[in-house]
Amino acid sequence: MSIAKPLRLGMIGGGQGAYIGNIHRIAARLDGEWQLVAGAFDVNPEFGREFARSQGIDDDRSYGTYDEFIAGEVAREDRVDAVAICTPNFTHYPIAKALIEAGFDVICEKPLTATLEDAVQLENLATETGRFVGVTYTYSGYPMVHEARVRVARGDIGNIRTVQVEYPLEWMATAIEQKGNAQAAWRTDPKKNGRGGSIGDIGTHAYHLAGFVTGLKLQFLTADLATFVEGRALDDNAHVMMRYEGGARGLLWSSQVALGNSNGVRLRVFGETGSLSWYQEQPNELIYAPLDGCVQVVKRGAENLSEDAKVRTRTPPGHPEGYLEAFANLYAGFAEAIVARREGRAPEALGQNLPLAYDGLKGVAFVEAVVDSSEATEPVWLRPIAV
Repeated sequence: MSIAKPLRLGMIGGGQGAYIGNIHRIAARLDGEWQLVAGAFDVNPEFGREFARSQGIDDDRSYGTYDEFIAGEVAREDRVDAVAICTPNFTHYPIAKALIEAGFDVICEKPLTATLEDAVQLENLATETGRFVGVTYTYSGYPMVHEARVRVARGDIGNIRTVQVEYPLEWMATAIEQKGNAQAAWRTDPKKNGRGGSIGDIGTHAYHLAGFVTGLKLQFLTADLATFVEGRALDDNAHVMMRYEGGARGLLWSSQVALGNSNGVRLRVFGETGSLSWYQEQPNELIYAPLDGCVQVVKRGAENLSEDAKVRTRTPPGHPEGYLEAFANLYAGFAEAIVARREGRAPEALGQNLPLAYDGLKGVAFVEAVVDSSEATEPVWLRPIAV
């Protein structure tokens, strides 16, 4: 896909020192299909304006609050085409709601909201208004994840028996939230992060990845959450057993205290006639093991890959593509979906199979069910709603 003119992007939050805001900006720029032109970047308006200037944004499009952003952009003929929300979890709902009601399309960080009630209301609002709401589940942007999805759907591994997915990290193995780490501080605050710690921050990524590749619908789960760092208010480790419709079983592990792991996202899907394995730290390869056959290493960029993988690939094998390119694939897909809707046509391949508002709702429902299950006095199997 190549659009005639870059779409205009606005941003709420994500200013100076914000890790995820910078990732959004890099991803949006990578394919030349977005241009950041406006924003309310910081809770301190002056800091936000200083940051806007550093990004080449005109002073009249640098706003102190998201309400000011909406008021200013609605009145412009060259108003932004979509707005990226890069703020802590508890602010997602009021910001997204106000933007959608004002007629803006939205690109929201995960989780969609901090509570299930808000997620349901926001997804309903997106449906009622027809506004586009994309959710940045990054790992669904990788070409080989799409290749795995295609291979599962066409029956390469037969009916699925088990799914193993994990996301271990080590960055919160000590109480860094008590030592001035702002990112850790709000992620361990239930009022700002929501009820789930590790399970809400990274477990939701693992859950989405498993469902995205397999197409399975979660039916029941039972969970065990743990908080290993003394004084921490939310879980920093999660084990979840899952039962899918049709009989497949799953195991999910997320941890923020797994020493020796940086971003160890791993997915393994085992079927009746084969298996597929993908590891985020070696993202350009997919391992395919057919029954009674040779194990194959399928490389990104190979000629025999699916169209879904090819359209998300920029370089030949041996020239690695990774996290930033995957994030950029989401932004390119969001652009294609928005343009296709305006032109009254079906989106091309890049604008299909995107994480949208309903996927965000499913993620919040999953986290709520996990926390409810873990807090039960006895082991209990729960059915998440909207999944």
